[in-house]
Amino acid sequence: MDIEPITIILIIVAALLVVLNIVSFRAGVAYRKKIAEAEFGSAEEKAKNIIDDAVKTADAKKRELLLEAKEQNQKHRAELDAEIKERRSELSRLERRNEQKESNLDKKTEQLEKKDQQLNQKLKSLEEKEEEIAEIKQQQITELEKISGYTREEAKNILFKDIESQTRHEAAIMVKEIEQQAKENAEEKAKSIVAMSIQKVAADHVAETTVSVVNLPSDEMKGRIIGREGRNIRTLETMTGVDLIIDDTPEAVILSSFDPIRREVARIALEKLIVDGRIHPARIEEAVEKAKKEVENTIKSEGEAATFETGVHGLHPELIKLLGKMRFRTSYGQNVLKHSIEVSYLAGVMAGELGADVTLAKRAGLLHDIGKAVDHEIEGSHVTIGAELAKKYKEGQDVIHAIMAHHGDIEAQTLEAALVQAADAISAARPGARRENLETYIKRLEKLENIANEFDGVEKSYAIQAGREIRIIVKPTVVDDAGMVIVAKDIVKRIESELEYPGQIKVSLIRETRAVDYAK
Repeated sequence: MDIEPITIILIIVAALLVVLNIVSFRAGVAYRKKIAEAEFGSAEEKAKNIIDDAVKTADAKKRELLLEAKEQNQKHRAELDAEIKERRSELSRLERRNEQKESNLDKKTEQLEKKDQQLNQKLKSLEEKEEEIAEIKQQQITELEKISGYTREEAKNILFKDIESQTRHEAAIMVKEIEQQAKENAEEKAKSIVAMSIQKVAADHVAETTVSVVNLPSDEMKGRIIGREGRNIRTLETMTGVDLIIDDTPEAVILSSFDPIRREVARIALEKLIVDGRIHPARIEEAVEKAKKEVENTIKSEGEAATFETGVHGLHPELIKLLGKMRFRTSYGQNVLKHSIEVSYLAGVMAGELGADVTLAKRAGLLHDIGKAVDHEIEGSHVTIGAELAKKYKEGQDVIHAIMAHHGDIEAQTLEAALVQAADAISAARPGARRENLETYIKRLEKLENIANEFDGVEKSYAIQAGREIRIIVKPTVVDDAGMVIVAKDIVKRIESELEYPGQIKVSLIRETRAVDYAK
């Protein structure tokens, strides 16, 4: 087949282009290889130069650091040498001072010895002169005895009798005049001061009883308070130590306890439970704890109100708390806090009229019965306990003395103490202020609880049913079920030997153990 000339030319041109491309590619490869080899050689040389430079720099830095360390070492050594030199110089100076002091002491000792010798000589001379004077005096007395015809003792007795007789006569006249003036003025003045003091004081007194009444929304609530098989009422009585009386009284529950604080806790807790509506043992425990905290806050606020009302400031916080506790205590049926406020007022008014320290009289009057806040917890009279509390909380000596003297246990040495004593008597003696039977009853119940609390293993005890029963909670880890019988018999023997009471007293021991777990 014939090929056209143009086709042959195109083939030849294409072949030439291929050959040219191959030749140019190989030439390019060879050129790039040569360039790469040249660059690699240059990089190795640069790396070697860098390493050499780094080694030189490191050597230079090393030498520089060594020189710097040597300089620092020399500097520290120079400083140490200077400090040692300075301390040696100080020691030398102290030694010189001590030597100088010793020298001065030796000189002073010598001077004192010389003065001592001189004093001994003077004393010896004085003794000799005293002996001479005594001899002369004796000679004079002898001569006087010869002249008068009386001995020394006889003359002395005659002179003393004469002086005594004359003095007694003058004193009797003076006493008679003073008594006459006192009788004319004292009674009228005293009546005026006391009457005015009482008029200025209008303290309210609440006759405390041993029961509180809680109103119920309906009689159906009584059953919920009692609970299934009486578990709610038992829990409430056990937690508070208060006897709940649920009888035919319509829409009311009576709380009975000789301790007003317990009764107040039970009242608040029961009212909260009635409002809430959920009454069961766990809820009762929670309500009682909240009520206790609320009563504690009330105690604090009552104490602060008493100090504010009487104007007595700067009392220790614990004394204020004790004053608040007195709001729930009675003495022969008289509220102790109200009584103390009244005594403070009366003592302050009388002190103002007589020119005594009004602030001190009011302070001592307010604190005079502070021991009654804890006399059921601590052994001793409320006077002694109150003085110890005042001393413990840094009250002044005059206040402590007034507390000690307000019942005549010691003699009143200050006018303020005498005024507190008088104000206490005025407040207690007014008609209707006190009832002795209630106080005797309360002390008997307190004694009953104290007897139970003294036994080992007793955690808490509560006298209930007007003292006809004492309910005792024992520690389950200390007293087992068998030991409860023995403890009950021992308590019964103590009560029979130490208390006088009508009828009989029931001793109930309660031992409670719990096991608590949680399902998850």
